[in-house]
Order: sequence, then structure tokens, then C-alpha cells
Amino acid sequence: MGEELRRSWMFVPGHRQKMVDKALGLPQVDALMLDIEDGVPQQEKQNARQTIGAALAREGLGSSPARFVRVSSIGYEHITADLAHIVQPGLDGLVLPKVETPQQIQLVDAILRAREIEKGITAGKTSLLIAIESPLGLLNAYAIATSSPRVVGLLFGAEDLGKELGLPLRREGEASELQFPRSTLVVAARAANIQVVDGVWPDLSDPEGLKRYAIQARRLGFSGMSLIHPGQIDLINQVFGPTADEVAYCLKVIEAFDAALARGDGSIAFGGQLIDLPIIERAKRTVAFAAKLGITATAA
Repeated sequence: MGEELRRSWMFVPGHRQKMVDKALGLPQVDALMLDIEDGVPQQEKQNARQTIGAALAREGLGSSPARFVRVSSIGYEHITADLAHIVQPGLDGLVLPKVETPQQIQLVDAILRAREIEKGITAGKTSLLIAIESPLGLLNAYAIATSSPRVVGLLFGAEDLGKELGLPLRREGEASELQFPRSTLVVAARAANIQVVDGVWPDLSDPEGLKRYAIQARRLGFSGMSLIHPGQIDLINQVFGPTADEVAYCLKVIEAFDAALARGDGSIAFGGQLIDLPIIERAKRTVAFAAKLGITATAA
């Protein structure tokens, strides 16, 4: 995955000026999803566009957190108005909701090319995170993921998909009823070599539930998770980032494998586990990611 790996993606209602300003000053969150879609009442859409557009046009915006905007559904008349306000030099990407076909991505791609030229923005700079929120979108996930070089990730839309599937309103346990569509989305994203972001844990009063759900998401192969409150950021970053112990283990495995290669061996047994090249590549990726985050190995 060439794009910088992002663990925590926070939704921020775009019509709330104070929330937008506060979110832009949260360096611990990896990416913001400034919202014009479901998190904003219909009568506040124009206010959200103007608020977000003005924020993205400010000078002095740093590189962290990344700034994405969740726009209106493709084909819905409001998306044109959204893009007219928010395609600014400070915009890193769009979150496209309820995508079901590659043709929808290509339509937005064409609009973005024109807006980037108009604003003097480098062609192709605006990335796309695609929300998959329906059975048809899930079936087309790989085709959608590979429909444009702008696409950097897929986002699992649990609530809308749950509605489409007729699932109960209240989640049980670790949302095991969603495990198949979540895993399907992970496979599609990984096949396209892009990031895959899990849906939110909606119960703010259940941090233990959030932790269990996030751990399961990482085990399923998700690279990050969306969230709705700043209090969830640290836990999500911790779960989706390597620990100091993991880094130490990876370094030991790499050292042992390098020694084996020097002896002419292509694989080794380490700690009771067979270690070969694919495992070493994963270990090196973990070490590199940890270095970006400033995580160092624990002392032996």
C-alpha cells in the first residue's frame, strides 16, 4: 500500500464550527472525515459546505490529521454543490458514501479533474475512500477498489448494510453477524492493495465492547477503524498500531532469518513456528510502520 497507513478515521459534523476547529487540532487522530452527508441535517447542508470549505482554505494547515470530507451520495444533486465548496488545497480526499458501481467512481474522478485544474491543485491529488454500504456494493467491491488510482481505501458501512440485510438494530457481542461482509471487504481491498477501514463502534458507554470489536477487526485484516468521538482515538490507534513487544519480536525474527540466509537456508524454525519469506516481509512492514509512529522495541 503506497498511501500512508491511517489507523483512526473520525467523523466530524461539518455544520458544527467548534467541532471542526477542534478536530483540525487533534494530531493524535490519523484522519478526519468532515461530514456533509448523514451526520448533517438537510437544512444545515449549505452551512456545512461553507464551514468545511473555509476551514480547508486556511493557510498554515499541517499534514496531520489528514483531511477527508464525506460528501453527498453520487448521483444526488447535492454532490455538485459539495465539491464546488470543498475542493481546496487543504483537502486530502473525499469519502464517497453508498457506492455500488465503478461507474460512480469514474463520474467523481472526472469532476475532480476539472475542479483541481480550476483551483491550481496537482492533478490526482484528491484521494478517495469508498464507503461500501449495500449488498451490491459489497459484490462489486474489488471492481470499485480498482476503478481509479485515486482510490486509497474501502470503508465498511455497517449501519446501512445492516439495514439492507435486515439485521436487528442492536448488535450482539462483537457483531458476529457482520463477520462475513467485513471479511469479504478486507479480501477485496487487500487484492487491490489498498487500505480497508472498519465501521464505527456506536456505543460510547461501552469501551470494552469497542476494544473487543477493534481487536477482532485487526484480526480480520482491517488496517484501521472509523470513530465518532475523540475518546475512542487512543484505543483504536493502539489496537491498529504495533506494540513495542511486537516490534521486538519482529526484529528478532528478521535477525534470525538473515542469519539463516547467510547459511544458505530459505526458512527457519523460530519459537516453534516455521519462518519463511512472506512472514519476513510482514515483519519488515511492521517494523517500518512502527518507525513512522515512533514506536521502538522493548528491551530484551
